Amino acid sequence: MAIRVEIEKLVGESVVLEPIRISHVDGLFDIGQVREDWAYLPISGFSCRADTQKWVEQALALAESGSHYTFVLVQPSSGQVMGSTRYLNIRERDHGLEIGYTWLGRSFQRTQVNTETKYLLLKHAFETIGAYRVELKTDLRNTRSQRAIERLGAQREGVHRRHMIAQDGHIRDSVYYSITDLDWPDIRKELESRLKK
Repeated sequence: MAIRVEIEKLVGESVVLEPIRISHVDGLFDIGQVREDWAYLPISGFSCRADTQKWVEQALALAESGSHYTFVLVQPSSGQVMGSTRYLNIRERDHGLEIGYTWLGRSFQRTQVNTETKYLLLKHAFETIGAYRVELKTDLRNTRSQRAIERLGAQREGVHRRHMIAQDGHIRDSVYYSITDLDWPDIRKELESRLKK
């Protein structure tokens, strides 16, 4: 039986993942103007509010089509937008999906926000959606992202050579990782231990 991806608000201590809405445009624009934060993503950030509006509308259309589901990362105490992430490459019949297109504003990088975001997404994928496999991928040049994915406990599966054209026209190699439902109990325990520290 195929899985069905339905997203809902996911609440943690350091982050709340809200399904994207038009009302997020201003917060996303405010935090999303630093090009370096988008270095390995398909676009180079937001240069104006209209760019942000278009990006949000595209994310909503992708959700409507069932191909991507975008979350906005919000700080619980202040309501400030911190960044965004997605479920994508959803394979309902095979119980698989990818977590990706994740970016955080500069002031929230190297905090526990990214770890808790991935924990909430993984927990929802395995325990609510019923995934057997969650994939993560990153640009081979992005060693910081590779280290972060490996710290989650994901297994490096290999490199897809000349896989995608990056925003600067560079033909990128993509490093693929996975976590399966069989891995999840041990990874969940480790992530929960880290988040309590």
